[in-house]
Amino acid sequence: MPHETGAEFCLDVLKQADPERYYTCLFAPAEARPALAALYAFNLEIVRTRELVSEPMIGEIRLQWWRDVLSGKGEGDVASHPVAGPLLKALADYHLPPQTLLNLIDARVFDLYDDPMPSLNDLEAYCGETSSALLQLSLFILSRGEYYSAPDLCGHAGVALSITALLRAFAWHSARGQIYIPQEILHRHKVTIEDLRQRRSTPSILEALAEMRSIARHHLNRAREEIKPLPYGLFPIFLTLTNIEPILRSMEKKESDPFATVIEPSRLCLLFRFWRASKTKIFVKCIR
Repeated sequence: MPHETGAEFCLDVLKQADPERYYTCLFAPAEARPALAALYAFNLEIVRTRELVSEPMIGEIRLQWWRDVLSGKGEGDVASHPVAGPLLKALADYHLPPQTLLNLIDARVFDLYDDPMPSLNDLEAYCGETSSALLQLSLFILSRGEYYSAPDLCGHAGVALSITALLRAFAWHSARGQIYIPQEILHRHKVTIEDLRQRRSTPSILEALAEMRSIARHHLNRAREEIKPLPYGLFPIFLTLTNIEPILRSMEKKESDPFATVIEPSRLCLLFRFWRASKTKIFVKCIR
């Protein structure tokens, strides 16, 4: 499959399943879109592993296939794969470190099982190896030749985005037995794993979720400060930050039923929000 077709495939996958990152690609310079789309489509492949398998071991095998691809050990015509091909091209064109993506895969092994998240430090490390790592690699792509590094910005932004995403999926995760709220927070609010797995709405669960939103906002505020000196041309990959506060407020409106589905913004609303935030003078103001 030609790389152009692969890039189009990646964008189409994002358009259907990850509209936020799809719009991020559209606001990025045209020459960077294929690499960004490949990076985000790869992430989607990894994120969706549990949905596509019937048991963890099969998921481990799928993840190992991607490890082999990134390590140069993939068998067969790996370059013809509609996501692996464009991803390998992006890694070569932009001299991206494969180890960062290997670490992402290792972190996502957690998703295959129903083990509870032990602590807030563990959760933040998980977010750092996944969402934060994607942001840093995206910065490398947009700042080609300069390799602009913003570890604090990417770190806080990635944690804020990832925790918000996990809260958005709270009802879905709890229904299938996955617990991403750190055990230390559950213990502090006297929430039991059984309460979550039985989907029992209690004041304690509401308090634990409120604390999680507070943690997301803390990292969002830190990211908001760190983003101020960022060169304008690198803003597009952080447009997703503008969606965090509206989503958190939406959760608070339905707080009496934490197991209800979070109301997501329409694609038109999302696109308008990103377009408005893309204006230099108001970007930082939109992240609140």
